[in-house]
Amino acid sequence: MSVKRIKLAEMAKQICTHSGSFHADDALAVYLLRLLPEYKDAKVIRSRNPEDWDASDIVVDVGAKYDSVKFFDHHQRGFDETFSDKYKTKLSSAGLVFKHFGKRIIELLVTKNITLTPENVDLLYIRVYERFVEALDADDNGISQYDTDLEPRFKNKSITIPGIVAGLNPNWNDDCSPAIFDENFLKASEFVGSTFVNLVKGYGESWLPAKSLVKEAIAKNETNDKRIIVLDQFCPWKEHLYDIEKELNLENKIQFVIFKDSSNSWRVSTVPVSSTSFQFRKGLPEHLRGLRDEELSEKSGVPDCIFIHSAGFIGGAKTKESALKLAKMSL
Repeated sequence: MSVKRIKLAEMAKQICTHSGSFHADDALAVYLLRLLPEYKDAKVIRSRNPEDWDASDIVVDVGAKYDSVKFFDHHQRGFDETFSDKYKTKLSSAGLVFKHFGKRIIELLVTKNITLTPENVDLLYIRVYERFVEALDADDNGISQYDTDLEPRFKNKSITIPGIVAGLNPNWNDDCSPAIFDENFLKASEFVGSTFVNLVKGYGESWLPAKSLVKEAIAKNETNDKRIIVLDQFCPWKEHLYDIEKELNLENKIQFVIFKDSSNSWRVSTVPVSSTSFQFRKGLPEHLRGLRDEELSEKSGVPDCIFIHSAGFIGGAKTKESALKLAKMSL
């Protein structure tokens, strides 16, 4: 072996997690570490041997120790670490790794025409934890999503990420050699890790830029009526709208959002009372609901109408001007 190869071998990092059956948290923890430049080419070993832990640069989900430097385990007695004082969910190995390296990982992943401010990194850091990592923490620590003993209406374990990862473990009556477990662990790590990456990039490169568009539309006040905002293109606006209203002391003021859809027509949408609610602040005119095309245009007196949904929460028109008229007559 050449001197150069010997030096590279000496410099190579080693990640250790436990052998045997694997779960979503250790699969993700290892993947997250390998997103970091210093662990990109790290060797992954799976062992419960303390000598292997000592020989490794970082140890996750095994070792009965958490020191935030080398050991990231959560199984030891007395462990009660959470993401911050705001949260009650005890961290798993995935949560521990994300807590300490998550901001760096987000900055490495979100690259598409985005300049991340520290505030945006913090926003994504919290959102990714709440929308992805926390659920894995809870599942691995046996924490229920609901404070209830009611029987669920159906079983969904097999289609959750932890359930799918668990299903990648070899069956008891198949080849259960360490080599097969290790091979399947890497498949599980790739599955949960690529899902995580897709989520982060979606939030950072699609969801986050949408906030700027919504804020610009509110500031522009194209209609000279703060109850209506106009987006020149569709973007995910609902959650951003509520946050921006709070920032600008406009809570519950905006009633309708006008935006261009994929067919180059225009939509007029009511604003729900919350991002997940089917109730809206103010609906489109009740006597026009369920009407379409010429009948709708005739009865509304607004040209180029396409439809108003029978529930009154959204309508459409061929032009922005007509969509605006539908919104204004609703007010």
